[in-house]
Amino acid sequence: MTSSTYHFVAASERFLTEEEPLEEVLRERVRNYGEQGKAIDFWLVRRPAFLAAPELASIAAQVPQPAAAVISTDEKFIAFLKLRLEFVAIGRFDATSLGLADPLASLA
Repeated sequence: MTSSTYHFVAASERFLTEEEPLEEVLRERVRNYGEQGKAIDFWLVRRPAFLAAPELASIAAQVPQPAAAVISTDEKFIAFLKLRLEFVAIGRFDATSLGLADPLASLA
């Protein structure tokens, strides 16, 4: 991961992992990346630590807990997920300015 800017969709963990066909979307994306020889630039994070940052408090307040998020360096992919999933919060953060050593860290 070279970029420190990450884009994300966040929602309740149950919504993203059980109610929506997210696994299918991510699996198709992995397959597509494999065919193109492209490195994975998205991750599913359960209980993402970045949502605890004070700078993201307004977005975090919109997300039922426990939360989950799909994080990516590809803004277009996150925009696609927002349209596909509808009931998710969307945002972005700079890991360096938030002081995050690991932008993909979980709270639990």
